[in-house]
Amino acid sequence: MKLHWLSIGLLAALSQDAGAFQVKRETTTPRDKLQYGVHYFDQKINHFPDDELFSQSNLSYGTFKQRYYFDSSYYKPGGPVYFIGGVILENRYYGASYPFKTSTTDELLFLTTNQTIADNAHFAQNAVFPGVNGSLTAPNTPWIVYGGSLAGAQTAASIKVYGDILYGGIASSAPIKVNVGYPEWYNPIQKYAPQDCVARINKIVDNFDLLVAKNHTKAIKQFKAFFGLESLTDHRDFAAAIADPIGNPGFYHLNTWQELNWNSSYGSRDFFYFCGNVSDIDAPEEHTQVDYILANYTNGEPWTGLGNYANYVKRHTLPLCSSGDYNSNECWGTQNATAWASIENSSSRSYLYTSCIEQGAYISAPKEGPSLLSRVVDTDYEQQWCRWAFPPGKYNTVPDTPDVDAYNDFGAFNFTADRLAFIDGDQDVWNDLCYHSNFAPARTSTDLHPELLITGAGHHWDSYGILNVEAEPQFIREAHKWEVKTVKKWLRDFDQWKVSKKLG
Repeated sequence: MKLHWLSIGLLAALSQDAGAFQVKRETTTPRDKLQYGVHYFDQKINHFPDDELFSQSNLSYGTFKQRYYFDSSYYKPGGPVYFIGGVILENRYYGASYPFKTSTTDELLFLTTNQTIADNAHFAQNAVFPGVNGSLTAPNTPWIVYGGSLAGAQTAASIKVYGDILYGGIASSAPIKVNVGYPEWYNPIQKYAPQDCVARINKIVDNFDLLVAKNHTKAIKQFKAFFGLESLTDHRDFAAAIADPIGNPGFYHLNTWQELNWNSSYGSRDFFYFCGNVSDIDAPEEHTQVDYILANYTNGEPWTGLGNYANYVKRHTLPLCSSGDYNSNECWGTQNATAWASIENSSSRSYLYTSCIEQGAYISAPKEGPSLLSRVVDTDYEQQWCRWAFPPGKYNTVPDTPDVDAYNDFGAFNFTADRLAFIDGDQDVWNDLCYHSNFAPARTSTDLHPELLITGAGHHWDSYGILNVEAEPQFIREAHKWEVKTVKKWLRDFDQWKVSKKLG
């Protein structure tokens, strides 16, 4: 079967994500200039009307308008359909097309992994694409699903549960095994970031935690003032704020290690700029003097790099709070329960809900060993947001702690399905939840169950491509070639698969 396809993406802009899979276009319009029209599909609100959990709600029936975009410029009759998702997937998970615009706890009842992967299968079986002749519905047409990050996990679950409908999938940086807390988020930074910077931050965190443990209130207040954050009376809010350039629980403002990318069109070097400032050995005296102010609390040992660190936060982090009220919810203060209870329909609220009910993976400080985040931050810091944001409804109540077993029941580290490929990056902050986690068993790749770990790569770096694949960095280039080969192998067996399924 020739490699011609129709690409469908439930995302805001897919024009670059498939850049590695280039064939000759039928148009001369540059890819980055293409405009895709928006289309709508009548998606079911509830795919499980017989499930008691969902059927009790009076919101259980009907449909909503699910938004999608498609690119048919590569398509020729007989070709497969590539179903492309991403971390901004416009489905019920991220709220862009979620049917209920107030997002009360009851309405969020239908915001689950099972409902979302059922969306994918139902769409593949029923979607009609304007201007494309003939039926492209699954399973008579091979649908290949791709997703990165959370959409990668949804891809994996879609193929496992609906493998008789969706022919194959590539799950990139897909979190398949979650825990309530996830201190391992910092492990790649601890290991791979510039070590002079890491060592300085580790020591500063240790020293701050010592002040907290000994209740040195005057010194704590002075330490917060160095960063211009004395208004943050909750130590956890303060710890999260100064970790913003690294990455912190909740929603950080700066570009962090996770936002690094091999493709400069998408990535940011902010993290390395931050680290370069913290470890600057030629810093002005006004910065280095700060390192000695609290030395009497550490037996005369200076807090090396503190002045540089604090100056960076004041210059580059604090201005991101436009109101100047650092203790507000839109900045770094998280203790306003009323603000959390606001029912605005936004991607952050949808993501928080799914974390609260089944995904967990709350970023927290490690209980032992060096840390880039103060140890005052534990899992309850984020769990309290769940209690405030989602008060009990008539039909739906958020659990006291995420039901991670429901999420892990898809397979966790033993996740497998025919024609499901896993691809990860070894420097991804989320990798220890993924197929190639350091806690997972040894992996062996086969044609039906392929896997690849990209050396030196971060969070779903294979999602990004350029038109000239040969010009990509070598490990990204070879990952893209591997993905193409993998799918081509699957497609060669599609007709035999159809016969085995007794499809027309």
